Amino acid sequence: MPNHPSGPDAPGVPSPRTEERPEDHRLGVGQYLVGGLQHLLTMYAGLITPPLIIGTAAGLDASGTATMIAATTLLAGLATLLQTLGVMPLRLGSQLPIVVGATFVPVGAMESIAATDGLPTVFGASLAAGLFALVITPFFGSLVRFFPPIVTGTIVTVIGLSLFPVAIGWIVDGAPGGTPATADLALGLGTLALVLGLNRAPGVLGRFAILIGLVAGTAVAAALGRTDFSGVGSGPAFALPEPFHYGPPAFDPAAIVTMCIVMLVVLTEGTANIMGVGAVVGARVDRRRISDGIRGGALASMLAPMLNTFPVSSFAQNIGLVAMTRVRSRFVVAWAGGLLVLLGLFPVLGRLVAAIPMPVLGGAGLVLFGTVAASGVKTIAEADLTDQLNLVLVGASLAAGLTPLLFPHFYEGLPGWAATVLHSGIVGASAVAIGLNVLFTLGRGRRGPETPAAGGEDPGGGAAEAPPAPSAATPASAPSARSQGG
Repeated sequence: MPNHPSGPDAPGVPSPRTEERPEDHRLGVGQYLVGGLQHLLTMYAGLITPPLIIGTAAGLDASGTATMIAATTLLAGLATLLQTLGVMPLRLGSQLPIVVGATFVPVGAMESIAATDGLPTVFGASLAAGLFALVITPFFGSLVRFFPPIVTGTIVTVIGLSLFPVAIGWIVDGAPGGTPATADLALGLGTLALVLGLNRAPGVLGRFAILIGLVAGTAVAAALGRTDFSGVGSGPAFALPEPFHYGPPAFDPAAIVTMCIVMLVVLTEGTANIMGVGAVVGARVDRRRISDGIRGGALASMLAPMLNTFPVSSFAQNIGLVAMTRVRSRFVVAWAGGLLVLLGLFPVLGRLVAAIPMPVLGGAGLVLFGTVAASGVKTIAEADLTDQLNLVLVGASLAAGLTPLLFPHFYEGLPGWAATVLHSGIVGASAVAIGLNVLFTLGRGRRGPETPAAGGEDPGGGAAEAPPAPSAATPASAPSARSQGG
């Protein structure tokens, strides 16, 4: 892998291992703090959404919901520190710049369980599912050979596209009929325009465009009376987590089976996101690194219900932030984890961050999520797209990934477990891309070498033979020398 000198793409003084691991760049304390804050602001709205939804379903009052939000924030910080710094003697954590937090995947299932059986049953099923995930993680590391660039790029593209409704929803901010108020639309589009404009600026302005956009958007919203800071001073300033605050866990077999199926989805998405951030950073991602990463996530998911929160996974929007800012250091994200821990211990800080208007977050999110999708397209372009089978693979996978996005009720006629799994477009796209890659690779093996592309025939031999398309046997880490995307 080529060396990455200090400069716009790799600020600060690189560590001695930079040549092999661009994610190990060392920066200054100020860059760590500002970069970490930017990551925190990018994911915070998504982080607190699951406890808000499930707390409402369980009938919690404002104080009970605030306790759940604080626990969710604290665990996200601890899980992010584990994922970025790692505990290598125990093989926990991928040591990549990955932000971890409560995942949206099981929200629908947990909301249903909470409404009918209460939070103790939710946490009991989550505890059992987390243990199940921890046991099976060694098998998921072997998936790396099924993720060549054509597969990885397709999955990352679907991840980015699937996040666009989230950003649009933030701008709409619950407006009737999905039509945002004029002020909300102006805030969202104004933040979007500012972030895009700042990306043209050199130095600090360009690197922290998202953070500047969020602060400026919030200031404008406050001037327009569209920001509510009244809740910042309510509640305690400092609080330690109380294990099983909502009561001891209850273990219902049906709820446990449901959550175990959901955890398979969470592990699949975690694997895809580890591959995606590896592609963005230009880091080598092998079977062991994937196993270490999803093992760390599974451990955090198992501990989550003990701290009154939910299973975790990596946040795709922060992958977009890494690609967009070109700050690939995992230590920046580790600082974000430390800030999340502080927010979890000091709920007053979390209430301050939560005061950022949703339309402002939505405007910034459009840029971030688009960058994720663009990074996937860039990875797809590394494959041989003159091969018809590769085009079919990409097309069919995108169709599978976008179906539940465009038609959210498409799979509701299926059994509950199947609907839960297929409702994630990322999982559907992953299954189709991996399956077709294996099928097409077997077909190529039976036919022998591919026919040279038109215009490239060499009657005398193989000198002009078309390059073989990526196969399931191609290590996903092979293109690790590519640029970081964005």
